[in-house]
Amino acid sequence: MALFRLNPQAVQEPALTLANTDDVLALGDRLDGVKLIVLHFPKFTDGRAYSQARLLRERLGYAGELRATGAVFLDQLPFLLRCGFDSFESEQKGFAEALARARTLFSVVYQPTGDGRVTAGQLRLRQRSAVAA
Repeated sequence: MALFRLNPQAVQEPALTLANTDDVLALGDRLDGVKLIVLHFPKFTDGRAYSQARLLRERLGYAGELRATGAVFLDQLPFLLRCGFDSFESEQKGFAEALARARTLFSVVYQPTGDGRVTAGQLRLRQRSAVAA
């Protein structure tokens, strides 16, 4: 299994590995000091780890490394990045190249997430405010 990380210098210990059935909200404030959380995708059609990632980033404020492992495929990369994943384990050929492309694939996004990107709706409001001013 090959490992692809957006930040190769990130510290990986202490680490926490969660099943996609674990309730991440039950972790509460016990994430202090955790440098890496590994979330597992047991099969392509099971996306519960996406929700876990968003909860960790957006509700619990987790700022450490978030790794996707298991059934992680090229076409999922833009969505994994939007949910807050920043490292990936995959054996799929061409994964590194796809990861580099996925970071800039969409110039505009519609749904707000914790990644801080401005949505299309926010851009429209800014343009209207600029014209009105």
